[in-house]
Amino acid sequence: MGNSSKNIRRILIADDVDVLSELMATVLESDGFETRRAHDGEDCLEKVPAFKPDLILLDVMLPGQDGFEVCRTIRRRSNIPIIMLTARGEVTDRIVGLEIGAD
Repeated sequence: MGNSSKNIRRILIADDVDVLSELMATVLESDGFETRRAHDGEDCLEKVPAFKPDLILLDVMLPGQDGFEVCRTIRRRSNIPIIMLTARGEVTDRIVGLEIGAD
């Protein structure tokens, strides 16, 4: 993969499945990125201003506030790139994600 982008150094991973978020963090860190993990929507929103990520990997099905609501909240405050992650394959989920500001 290579960390060729000078703009993206810090990645916030918001996923409640520890095995998946740990795996993503390990792979990204081995490629030179700094990562933080959030386990629910509230945790993600708390970590954004403190960590100042350059990219957020955001699971749609988070406990508490779901990924769609977290994305809406972040979009009101920032233009940080957000990539939505989901196990659901519904086209409507993709459309909603893009409409609320996911990249």
